Amino acid sequence: MRVIVAAAGTGGHINPGIAIANKIKQEEPNSEIIFVGTSRGLEKDLVPRAGYELKTIEAYGLSKKISIENIKKLYKTFKGYREAKKIVKEFKPDIVIGTGGYICGATIMAASKNNIPTLLHESNAFPGKAVIMLAKKTSCILVSFEDAKNRIKNAKKIVHTGTPTKIKKIDYTDTEKANIKTKLNLSLHMPIILVFGGSQGAQAINESIIEIAKKGLNKNYQIMWATGPEQYEIIKKEFEKNKLDIKNITNMAIVPYIYNMEEVMNISDIIVARSGAMTITEISKLGKPSILVPLPNVSNDHQLYNAKVLEKVGAAKIILNKNLNAEKLNLEIQNIVNYPQLINKMGKNAEKIAVSNVENKIYDEIKKLVK
Repeated sequence: MRVIVAAAGTGGHINPGIAIANKIKQEEPNSEIIFVGTSRGLEKDLVPRAGYELKTIEAYGLSKKISIENIKKLYKTFKGYREAKKIVKEFKPDIVIGTGGYICGATIMAASKNNIPTLLHESNAFPGKAVIMLAKKTSCILVSFEDAKNRIKNAKKIVHTGTPTKIKKIDYTDTEKANIKTKLNLSLHMPIILVFGGSQGAQAINESIIEIAKKGLNKNYQIMWATGPEQYEIIKKEFEKNKLDIKNITNMAIVPYIYNMEEVMNISDIIVARSGAMTITEISKLGKPSILVPLPNVSNDHQLYNAKVLEKVGAAKIILNKNLNAEKLNLEIQNIVNYPQLINKMGKNAEKIAVSNVENKIYDEIKKLVK
């Protein structure tokens, strides 16, 4: 099979594309797969690292505002479409797959013009502009959440497959759990609240956790906190002003980044995070209660819609970014952590939206298109 995968921007777009490519390679080792992206996003690092060739074109998101900058971006995007047409013509793919970002527009359109089967994967509960715009042109659209189906009009075919993720549920023994906690400098007996805000951290969440630490509000729970590499030193200095050592704060383990996230998520009791599509997918797969703080000012407020997918089944509490503070967050944590039966119930509710055999379902849809 000859495949082009269009993916650009964030890991939430690129990692599903890589997972799909890996599945195709697993099933059909002789497949030839290339990626199309930009020279600006994470794809320039993640795609080559995964072992795939990346071809770059110009592609930009356009605002409705008329400006010189927007006109320049429009010109470059048209140029990118011509570049995509050339790549499609030369590579002669059996299918073109888009997993997110404005890169999908040029590449899917170029394939559609040449009657090549196309497939789009949408990770968010509220579909992005590219997916909505390309719905009529795409052979099939795959969605991560059932809620997304009703928000895509005029699509030829929509299938609920879920989003592929590397993280899996692991039933550790008590000894294994104890070893992991010891390595992380965590207590063996207190409930663990895992706090993270994506690879770069989340400032609003971080500020609330700083205040929880200063006020010592976490007396009956411990926090495993990934601050984000760029914010770690800033937070360290903030603690120093209050004569606190970032490496020795009561009931807290603080790191810039968590590299063994699968282990840490599996042993945690509650997750506090933003609500990107991949985070929601991982929380549901592991069956964890969560307190979600959707990132504001993003396209179509899609993180809020993602969070509502878990809230609707009784698996999550939502705190809007503008309402977030230490007292509010601590209260929501206490309202869950004090009731073991609720932790268990919310976790089981989260599993209700999890999709099994995701990669197999996606591969089946690809095979239907590639006769």
